[in-house]
Amino acid sequence: MTLQELHKLFTCLEHDLRPQRIRNELMFKLLATTGMRRQELVDLTWEQVNLENQTILVRGKGKKERLLPLHPIVLPIFHDYKETLLEQQKHYSEPIFYNQKNKPLNPGGLHKIYKEILERTGLPAHRFSLHH
Repeated sequence: MTLQELHKLFTCLEHDLRPQRIRNELMFKLLATTGMRRQELVDLTWEQVNLENQTILVRGKGKKERLLPLHPIVLPIFHDYKETLLEQQKHYSEPIFYNQKNKPLNPGGLHKIYKEILERTGLPAHRFSLHH
């Protein structure tokens, strides 16, 4: 994705009026700024995120861990998103991202959301894929 296309995607996410706007904005800005794989994103729990140190601990393939810096653009979105969650969803061991039925999001659901947002943005969905 070019910077211009990424900007178009971010603008669409920021102006979306649907209730899941903040979740979607956070997910796709995290993917874009950290290079996480989609499985790593959907597996994230609150204990992996340190907003004070602005880092995120990613657990990847083969139980490998890496500490990634959080880009400043995602910090306020994290705070806003957390406010939209149910109290029990904020527990440190809970997943960060949920679907519309308040179930933990899975890679297939993330991929579907991504394709819908690309379509809404006017970007060709067949040209872009989430990092597996």
